[in-house]
Amino acid sequence: MAQFTVNTTRFDPYKNFKFRVKWDGRYVAGVSKVGALKRSTEVVEHREGGDPSSSRKSPGRTKFEAITLERGVTHDTAFEQWANKVWNFGSGLGAEVSLKDFRKDIIIELYNEAGQLAIAYKVFRCWVSEYQYQADCDANANAVLIQTLKLENEGIERDYEVVEPSEPTFTEPGA
Repeated sequence: MAQFTVNTTRFDPYKNFKFRVKWDGRYVAGVSKVGALKRSTEVVEHREGGDPSSSRKSPGRTKFEAITLERGVTHDTAFEQWANKVWNFGSGLGAEVSLKDFRKDIIIELYNEAGQLAIAYKVFRCWVSEYQYQADCDANANAVLIQTLKLENEGIERDYEVVEPSEPTFTEPGA
């Protein structure tokens, strides 16, 4: 595991608007929103016969919530191609699902205001459980047309090899 160094000049938390998503070794174009990364563990309550009228609690199964990715509709077919691996309508009997490669590991990278990689998360064994080709069309709206992927996953891990960057400094002219 990497050694942690503390950037003593940074007191502000990282902003949520600088990020990139990567799968199959390349960055995915146009991702404008990534849903929350969330893990929850069930509580198992039990009580022994001789205990007072209170229960004990211990951890049970852990689950990882689905992650939603959104991006503007373009001619890039990366979202649709991955969604089609789970169910490709009209591909023929026995070829509707790609059991070989419908799961992917993805990486979500977070950047500081200067554009330096600050934090990265690895998300394991993702697959598309929901694909929205496009959002509602509205002739009275002034918005980007959005498509959505909902990714089921089996684990999230912070990449501890990504260390906190040193903040850039600027010198004044003539100094």
